[in-house]
Amino acid sequence: MATHLEESLQREVDRIRGKVTEMSALGEKALLDCVKALEDHNRQTAYTVILRDQYIDELEREIDRLCLEFIVRQQPMAGHLRFAYATIKINLELERVGDYAESIARQTLKLLDLNVPFPIERIQELADLSIPMLRDATQAFVDQDADLARATIETEQIVDLLKSRLNKDLITLFRDDKLPFEALNPLTMISRRFERVSDQASNICMETLYMCTGEYVKHARAEAFRVLFVDEHNACRSQMAEAIARSLNQPKFIFTSAGLDPQPLTPGTAGFMKEQGFDVARMVPKAVNQVPNLDHYHVIVLLAPEAKNSFPQKPRKVAMLDWSVADPSQTEGTPAEVNAAYQGTYQFIQQHINDLVGAILGENMD
Repeated sequence: MATHLEESLQREVDRIRGKVTEMSALGEKALLDCVKALEDHNRQTAYTVILRDQYIDELEREIDRLCLEFIVRQQPMAGHLRFAYATIKINLELERVGDYAESIARQTLKLLDLNVPFPIERIQELADLSIPMLRDATQAFVDQDADLARATIETEQIVDLLKSRLNKDLITLFRDDKLPFEALNPLTMISRRFERVSDQASNICMETLYMCTGEYVKHARAEAFRVLFVDEHNACRSQMAEAIARSLNQPKFIFTSAGLDPQPLTPGTAGFMKEQGFDVARMVPKAVNQVPNLDHYHVIVLLAPEAKNSFPQKPRKVAMLDWSVADPSQTEGTPAEVNAAYQGTYQFIQQHINDLVGAILGENMD
C-alpha cells in the first residue's frame, strides 16, 4: 500500500504530466491551424495562431514553477529527479514549437499579401509528418515509453528529406520565374519551421530516453564545426565567403551564409567568382533566421557593420568575429577599378578564412 508521501509525489508527477500534455496539445493545434490558414488563405486563422502563442508561454512558466516546487518540496531521487530534469528541458522544446507556429503564421500573412500560387501539397506532406511526431513524442514522455521515443526519432530523417525536396522545388520555381523572390523566403521559412518541429520532437524523445533509461543520447553523434558568414543582403560578400570556405573541402566544417535583408546575388559577384573558379550563380540568398540549426553554430562572422543588428545580444557559446570589409558590388568606376575592389575583398576574406580554419584545426592552412 502506497504511503502518504508516495501518493503526494505521484499526484505532483501526474499534475506535471497533465500540464505538459496540455501544452503539447496547444502547440499541435497551433500548427494545424497554420496549415489550415495556408490551405484556406485565411488571414483570421493566422492571426489567431499569433495571438494564442501567449497561452503557450504562460503554460511554460507554470510548468517551470511546478517542476521547481516539485524538486524543493519532494527532494526527488533517481528516476523522479530525472523526470523533473527532463520535464524542464521538454518544456523549453514545447515552447519553441509554439514560437515556430507563430513564425509560420506570420510568414503565411506575407504570402497571402502577395496573392501568388505556391506548392501547398508539399507543405502539407511536411506538416503531416512533423505534427504527429510532436504528438508521439509527448505520448512517449507521458507513458514513459522508450520504444515509442526511439521509433519517433527515426521519422526525423524522413522530414529532413521532405524539407530538402521542397526547398529544391521552390528554388526551381524561382529560377523558372514561376515564383517571385518575395514569396521564396516566406516559403522556405515555413518549410524550415515545420522541419524544426520534428527536431524539437526528436529532442523530446531523447529527453524521454534519458528519463526512462538514464542514457543521455542527445549529443551522441559527433558535431561538425559550424561557421556562419553574415552581411546585409547575402548577395555578395557572405556568398563569396561561403564559396571560398567550402572550397577548402574540410569535412569537419559546415559553412553557411545569410543576410539581414536577402536579395538576389549581384551579377558582378557571380561574374567575378566564376573567374576565380566558383559557380555561385545558382546560390539562393537567405535570411539569418532561415539558417538551419542557427543555435548550434560555433562561429558567426560579421562581414558588414550592419550585420550586428541581427544579433542584439550575442548568442551563448558563440564566437562572434568582426571581418567588416567593403562591398565590391557597390564600387563605381572603370571595369579595372571594380575588379580591383573585388580582388581586395576576395583576398581579405580568403586569408581570414584560412587563418580561422587553421586556428580551429591547429595547423597552417597556407
